[in-house]
Amino acid sequence: MYLAIRDLHDTKKYPVTELCKLAGIQRSSYYKWLNRKEKINEKFNKELIPLIKDAYEERNGILGYRQMTLKLNREHNLKVNHKRIYRLMDILKLKSVCRKKRKNYIKSTPEITADNILNRDFKSNQFGEKWLTDVTEMKYGSGGKAYLSAILDLADKSIVSFVLGHSNNNKLVFDTFDIAHSKYPNSSPIFHSDRGYQYTSKTFKKKLDEAGMIQSMSRVSRCIDNGPMEAFWGMLKSEMYYLKKFNTYTELESAVVKDNDKIQIKGNQKVQSS
Repeated sequence: MYLAIRDLHDTKKYPVTELCKLAGIQRSSYYKWLNRKEKINEKFNKELIPLIKDAYEERNGILGYRQMTLKLNREHNLKVNHKRIYRLMDILKLKSVCRKKRKNYIKSTPEITADNILNRDFKSNQFGEKWLTDVTEMKYGSGGKAYLSAILDLADKSIVSFVLGHSNNNKLVFDTFDIAHSKYPNSSPIFHSDRGYQYTSKTFKKKLDEAGMIQSMSRVSRCIDNGPMEAFWGMLKSEMYYLKKFNTYTELESAVVKDNDKIQIKGNQKVQSS
């Protein structure tokens, strides 16, 4: 805590009195700590802090404490333990922006299930043979959530259609499918998804049957069965989402549209809102 106060006072010029009040410690205790003779470890920590901050800013906040340790040891010829880096990064409130814990969702009873017809055969030589789909969550502002639904073709890894909406509901997924089917009415691919409630509904199965598509689903808790789709979300979020802060839904929507070149949207499709 004392290190954080000193760092904020030295770099941001915040008053020591206010910082001590926020930290819940006596100002006299801080100055007693400040004026004591530094130990070797404390002196080393003081030298490490600017290196950590510089490395964190250089990599746009994507380094966790383990990668930070590797980077500092390699570039500065150090032999620092990752536990020390963890403590210092915790004091500085520096956390990797790319590591997000998955939430536990309540499972719903599926109306329709399908076998894993795709069976991790992710090779395709012709557009319209194999389509993957999924929905991912994105956040904006103070607690706002948006959901991006997309369909990916395995032949050229292009996005066939996508819809951004405020809710992860049937309409979001159905609209994504309807856009893809209307653009390519003669395509009848293997259509692979996870076992989300939208994909296991009778209504969605009817849409697939009417379009002449073959339904395929990942096995329970086997996200690798939909590997290329998961990889696409990872790439999209690393390059477009994690490194920025979106204050409004409109800002997030604009970023998704502008990222068309990176995610290889087929044609000139604009984002659809749900």
